[in-house]
Amino acid sequence: MHAMISVPGADRAVIEERKLTTYLLSDSHPAGRSKAAFFRYFGFEPAEWQRLQQALLIHIRTPDVVNVDQTKFGLKYTVVGRLKTPSGRSPLVRSVWFVATGQDVPRLVTAYPEPGSKE
Repeated sequence: MHAMISVPGADRAVIEERKLTTYLLSDSHPAGRSKAAFFRYFGFEPAEWQRLQQALLIHIRTPDVVNVDQTKFGLKYTVVGRLKTPSGRSPLVRSVWFVATGQDVPRLVTAYPEPGSKE
């Protein structure tokens, strides 16, 4: 059993609108369109991007960091947990957050279904 670790500064996490509207909820983004299909399946829509923003801001507060990577630019945290969705279902999602060296605000890098999950 591993100790539950939280992302430092999770209560101050930032998710930019364009990260959601032009990437995670975009049907036309080359890397984001499969993620968009997943999030849209669970009821998240580009016109209501704030719903996904709020769900991910709750998700980062889940004390289940599964990996921390030190990079030359800062720390990258990977969180795995259930995501509350408009559909009422709670798929297992992996989100990645970055805290730049000298800063204390986590910023969303990406989010996607947990590989191997049945949801």
